[in-house]
Amino acid sequence: MREPSVDQVMTREVVTVGTATPFKELVELLDSGGFSALPVVDERKRAIGVVSEADLLAKEEFLGGTAPSPALFAARARKDRWRKSGAVSAGEIMTAPVITITPEAPVSAAARQLARSGVRRLFVVDPEGTLVGVVSRRDLLRLFLRDDEQLRADVLQQVFHRVLLADPATFEVHAKGGVVSVRGRLERRGDTELAVRLIQAMPGVVDVESDLTYGWDDTVVKAESGLRPRY
Repeated sequence: MREPSVDQVMTREVVTVGTATPFKELVELLDSGGFSALPVVDERKRAIGVVSEADLLAKEEFLGGTAPSPALFAARARKDRWRKSGAVSAGEIMTAPVITITPEAPVSAAARQLARSGVRRLFVVDPEGTLVGVVSRRDLLRLFLRDDEQLRADVLQQVFHRVLLADPATFEVHAKGGVVSVRGRLERRGDTELAVRLIQAMPGVVDVESDLTYGWDDTVVKAESGLRPRY
């Protein structure tokens, strides 16, 4: 059972700009499209930078050409914003390099990368570096909007039937607001633990309430024999 990949949740239609796109046009595109950032691409549609609202605000920050104090100017980030305040095109104001991810990457990898980098979106590129989409925090959060009945059906079929080779009809599964409750009996304790982990990993699952029981504790037997449980 595989988790969704980035290409299943990403936005494919992406508005892009070139390095020569003028400052005012950048503002107009952000305003009209409701975006917070625009990818900058070269002639081969490879992502080479990104222009965000924060980048553009540097011109307001240093309105009138007022330079920061020498102490503040010494900070690299502050100096970079001072440089961007005089920019007139995307190539001059963009932030580079771009944080990217591949279409085949699992959504969990995208979530980790977003959390580590602190950005709102990742640009999706193919092996040649060509921009093919964008995945945002909101795109990933939409996974939690899955229908509860579909979630219930997936748990029964994908977890109990396909992975654990158990009869789905012998289990009670309910889903409400993404919280999945399960009741039933499996042969081994290891299977009950595996079932919970698999359900927790399913897209759209907020939490799991397990009342699964088992016939025998295979984890104790394997621990006593010096073997690690294999799931």
